Amino acid sequence: MKKSEIKFTVSTDEQKLPTNIEWSASDTEADGTHSCKAILLAIWDGQAQNTLKIDLWTNEMLVDEMKLFYYQTLLSMAGTLERAIGEDKMAGDMRDFCAYFAKKMNLDVTPPSL
Repeated sequence: MKKSEIKFTVSTDEQKLPTNIEWSASDTEADGTHSCKAILLAIWDGQAQNTLKIDLWTNEMLVDEMKLFYYQTLLSMAGTLERAIGEDKMAGDMRDFCAYFAKKMNLDVTPPSL
């Protein structure tokens, strides 16, 4: 059986607020450690039937970046719902919400023209 490791390292300031977030993964083509400005991590605890989550972002994360990060995360969750359990209609509804979210947040999410 193959095992993979995903590692996050978070540096904090005196108030314990994240100042730097780095990640690495043993099973990717992206070798080494990489910086990021935010993490949204959800873990399902089957025994407790509960979601555990970690939401971290650095003070370098701009408001517009956070809005786009949430939009893209919600959109990816719709795709996961569709692929994982075949909920095509609900995934479509989530994508409709993502379009609404983008409009309300004044996000320019139109794909670039080729």
